[in-house]
Amino acid sequence: DHVNMAQSSNDTFPTAMHIAADAALQAMLPKLDGLRDAIAAKSDEWSDVVKIGRTHLEDATPLTVGQEWSGYVAMIDDARESLVADASHLLRLAAGGTAVGTGLNSAPGFDVDIAAAIAAITGRPFVTAPNKFAAQASLDPLVRASSGLRNLAVSLFKIANDLRWLGSGPRAGIHELELPANEPGSSIMPGKVNPTQCEAMTQVCAHIMGNNAAIAFAGSQGHFELNVFNPMMAYNFLQSVRLLADAAISFTDNCVVGIEPRIDNIAKGVENSLMLVTALAPKIGYDNAAKVAKTAHANGTTLKEEAVRLGLVSAAEFDRLVKPEKMTHPG
Repeated sequence: DHVNMAQSSNDTFPTAMHIAADAALQAMLPKLDGLRDAIAAKSDEWSDVVKIGRTHLEDATPLTVGQEWSGYVAMIDDARESLVADASHLLRLAAGGTAVGTGLNSAPGFDVDIAAAIAAITGRPFVTAPNKFAAQASLDPLVRASSGLRNLAVSLFKIANDLRWLGSGPRAGIHELELPANEPGSSIMPGKVNPTQCEAMTQVCAHIMGNNAAIAFAGSQGHFELNVFNPMMAYNFLQSVRLLADAAISFTDNCVVGIEPRIDNIAKGVENSLMLVTALAPKIGYDNAAKVAKTAHANGTTLKEEAVRLGLVSAAEFDRLVKPEKMTHPG
């Protein structure tokens, strides 16, 4: 009686969910940070390696490999910041609301005291939820935290997919990056190496997006003073966090730290790119620059040959204006 008189599964279940979800996130974040730092190290290492950018999957103007990877770092940083902010509401506990949020049968101050006790045990700054009716009926904090995981999954999917494309080949693809050969890649093609770590990460991210969709729907099912979708929401959330933590470790150790740039292929891409003509546009105008690029492409010649032949610039002017390494910053 002393337990059931003052507590209800209606407030203890969401309280347990919040504690478990917060603990899982705190265990996962260091793994994510390890992945972020490994990517940042590569960004610093390759800051001077000039490559051709791609937009619409087509050649674009140059940037450095380091700049490209700095974008990956920023994506993870932004998603992590949002996740931590979204998950902060998990620190508000429903305990003390009892049946419908009124606190019936609980001692005065019980909600504050139990939150303080949980904070002391866990070392996390848990507090009592300011409104127990929302805490028991909506489960919005878990929905928000799940959306933070989804945002992180979206970013990691893009990163893993980029690395898969950039490592494609080795002879008939882009092959600007050499991905680690962790496993035999084909049951029929000898010597084939597949981007299995990238594929694993993208599958994990897809699963997290699916779990989030289910959690969002479950969060909408708070009928009057109670949402009964607690078990499914907790299961999906904890699964997503565990998957993300495991994938981050594997992707870091078995892929990112072992990636190396193929300087030869990167240099060929820069040398052959028609989009270097963009550097001529301030001098000869957009239409003439487009004419140079299209003519060079049609004739299988170089930009320099066509720009000089068309009388738009001299060879010396071309060399002065078209410097890929100077095209990686404003000016």
